[in-house]
Amino acid sequence: MDQNKSMAMFRDPMSMTQQSSSVQNAQCVVMVPPKEFKFNAQTAQDNEFQNKLNLSDEKVRQQALREFQVMASTLRGEGIEVIEFDYPLSDIPTPDAVFPNNWFSTTQRGQLFTFPMACENRREEVKVSALIGALKNQGRQTTQVDSLEAYTESDAFLESTGVMVMDHLNHTIYAALSQRCDREVLEDYAQRIGYSKVISFQTALPSGMPIYHTNVMMSVGERFCVICDEVIPEFERRFVLKSLAKDKQVISISLEQMNQFCGNILQLQATNGQKVIAMSQSAFQAFSLAQRHQLATHGKLIAFDVSTIEQIGGGSVRCMLAEVFLPTSL
Repeated sequence: MDQNKSMAMFRDPMSMTQQSSSVQNAQCVVMVPPKEFKFNAQTAQDNEFQNKLNLSDEKVRQQALREFQVMASTLRGEGIEVIEFDYPLSDIPTPDAVFPNNWFSTTQRGQLFTFPMACENRREEVKVSALIGALKNQGRQTTQVDSLEAYTESDAFLESTGVMVMDHLNHTIYAALSQRCDREVLEDYAQRIGYSKVISFQTALPSGMPIYHTNVMMSVGERFCVICDEVIPEFERRFVLKSLAKDKQVISISLEQMNQFCGNILQLQATNGQKVIAMSQSAFQAFSLAQRHQLATHGKLIAFDVSTIEQIGGGSVRCMLAEVFLPTSL
């Protein structure tokens, strides 16, 4: 498929009816403890957000686990259900397992999808049976498992909600095309879940490289979006912003703010119905006071110090949260 052009939109009225009860915000998330966390040389080839720190592997793991534990505990205290998926170890280490949103997604209809991952050691993170068991233990029902992993055979990848930013209310997927986001796989997934519109676009960092994951440059909530639109070519940028602005407050962030993970945030819904917006401490500090006030009208801002995970892993708070939309078991 030609990745130099934005994907055409398509509509399926029957599928749209099936998805008519969609909600934007999850009340439950899966988090994975970073017990093998360290710098991943494979992902660093196209992830410019990763940095090596002058720390031992053991020190890195200790700091990352502490950051993870505080984040999970705080989210629970805010009324978010957190399922800790303490995955079984294998012979091949999985240093990026702390970012589970890249290998699976779920729907309200009970579907669990798994995705083709670009890096070989990240494919070891896909542990479907163990995940289904962990979800079941917490009362979440999986009625169908569907996989797009066969696309790896043709070197076509789609790293789940890392590369797809979902507007569930409008059945729309926003996606920055890259090595990790193939148009053909993207279109296939959209058709499988019955989403009526896909808006894909090119991006370019100052280095000339594309954004490795869409969710570091943008986030979509119920009534707002945060986006670093300056990395999108002008002719595509206008179309993306026009689509977002139809029913969202658009909060534009700079390249510098994106580098502090201001785009890597996630709106969730607590058990009492309150909206919360999870982000890192570095993102919170990088937002301007006016932007914080804008965001605060859409939910309580919760900031976490995940600096070790951010700097070494090249991903932040949103990457650590895999949303669970599965129905609760009867």
